[in-house]
Amino acid sequence: MKEEAIKRIEEQQAKLKEGTAAWVVGEQLKDICHREAKSAELIAQDLQVKEMSLVEAEKQIKKWADGHKTGNFAYVSPQKADEILRKFYGLPGATAEEVETPKVAESVRATTGIVDLADFL
Repeated sequence: MKEEAIKRIEEQQAKLKEGTAAWVVGEQLKDICHREAKSAELIAQDLQVKEMSLVEAEKQIKKWADGHKTGNFAYVSPQKADEILRKFYGLPGATAEEVETPKVAESVRATTGIVDLADFL
């Protein structure tokens, strides 16, 4: 389902100019999909609905930013954007149990006790 979610994100991104706020929302959603299988499934389903598009998700982030301006300045941290996107798409919070980890690296460490520095790259 991860591949399907990423495909749907990229289809919507193809209609947007690279680097725009809505396009960047797609990048953040792809990161979530890579880490969390349950979230990828929900995102894949939601992106089939026009009201749940990348553009609509970006509007939610902008709405929050507009409501938290200091003068003419507004900033939304990646963590806050993640929170807004999770609420918009109804995604579970990212916990250590939900985040997928490399299985090969885990099994090597478990059987040999050796940590490969390449695991961190």
